[in-house]
Amino acid sequence: MRPSFLPLALATSVFLAGCASTHGLAPESQPRDANATLATKQSFGATSDARFPAQAWWKAYGDPQLDALIDEALSGTPSLAAADARVRQAAAQAGLADAARKPTLGASGQYIGLLIPESIAPEGLGGEYQGIFLLGLNFKWSLDLWGAHAAEWRGALDQARAVEVDAQAARLMLASNIARTYIALALAHDAADTANAEAARASNLASLSQQRVKAGIDNQLQLRNAEANVGAAKQQAQAAMQQADLARNALAALLGKGPDRGRAIATPALLQGPAPGVPDVLPSDLLGHRPDVVAARWRVEAAGERIHVAKAAFYPTVNINALVGVAGGHLSDLFDSDNALVNGGPALSLPIFDGGRLRNSLAKSDAEYDLAVADYDQTLVGAVREVADAVQTARALDAQLATIAQARESANAAYSVASQRYKAGLGTQLDVLAAQRPLLQFDQQIDALRAQRLQATVDLQRALGGGLQIAHPIALDANNQASN
Repeated sequence: MRPSFLPLALATSVFLAGCASTHGLAPESQPRDANATLATKQSFGATSDARFPAQAWWKAYGDPQLDALIDEALSGTPSLAAADARVRQAAAQAGLADAARKPTLGASGQYIGLLIPESIAPEGLGGEYQGIFLLGLNFKWSLDLWGAHAAEWRGALDQARAVEVDAQAARLMLASNIARTYIALALAHDAADTANAEAARASNLASLSQQRVKAGIDNQLQLRNAEANVGAAKQQAQAAMQQADLARNALAALLGKGPDRGRAIATPALLQGPAPGVPDVLPSDLLGHRPDVVAARWRVEAAGERIHVAKAAFYPTVNINALVGVAGGHLSDLFDSDNALVNGGPALSLPIFDGGRLRNSLAKSDAEYDLAVADYDQTLVGAVREVADAVQTARALDAQLATIAQARESANAAYSVASQRYKAGLGTQLDVLAAQRPLLQFDQQIDALRAQRLQATVDLQRALGGGLQIAHPIALDANNQASN
């Protein structure tokens, strides 16, 4: 076909391509508007002065050892290495898609030998071996008339961005898991201290009961009860230390190290938990701070680009192939002026009847887009719920801590009265030891509530995005949807 006929052939091809129609095929969903569909004002209690977490949000807990552990983990662990490898893999895939839409030029050299039987070839050609040396340049280019190659590249780039954000999410999850485990380690030591204090109290009570039994004042019942309390308190202390050992092992694993690394972690100091606060720009601004939400939205964009690719397959394609070189029977003849070789031109192909392959491919892309939208919507709903759970848990625990602190003050006042009466000779040591027990029980409850409160703030920091600077944020644009 001569080049002058190419426009006519292209127009004819577009007309014939109507045999494979996209009619009736389109995605059924669009990403939801968070502000329009997710009411949060009453649940969040958001304020304009609240801010998203700082990038190193864990420093708010005031423990240099915790800071060092998270910095050590973020410098490199197997989980982060895997996430970074996936980023490089996705970036390479985007590079391949970019290369596929560009022309290529390559050099080739070839020797071709041919022997045709005399029975099927005329005299002078049959029965004689012919050898040809060929040197040439090969040019190939697939014209992107309908934007399929560009859409495939953009989709691969969107997928690479989603994977890059996934790597940031892995870092956030790692930091929050270390913080939560570190808080569990602190609670285990606090529980062991309280159990040891109870064991000492019960031991003093058992000694006093033994003296009273010998003096004939008490019977064996009080003594045996006191001894049982000693054993129970010691068992609680042992269980707490077991939890501390497990927490150290977990921290070592999170650091990507062996269990001996956990043994080098000192007993945590008293941690300070920040007050819960939610910015009043939620839930829409989660799209700029939560890595999982951002990644899910990029996957929606990638799925939309794949729809463009599937639609472009309904139209003709034009490929240009050309070979320019020299050919000769001997190497010495290759560069003679009459040995030039030129071969090539445009090649056009178009779908007419394909048994439904193109329509099913487009329907599959539409369904994949709907799945990506559903995943994004569910991720957004889950993110909002995590924020609500964390902030409400933190506030509820603050109220419980305030209530139990008042109860402990009353128990401490009773203990002071019992101690003063004993010193004045108006009470017994039994009264003092009995008044001490509620104090230790309240201390145990306060330690557990404080740990839950600290872990709730960790959950809130993670739910708000952990202060990450998203490498590729994305803004919703209702006028730029893949199905339009």
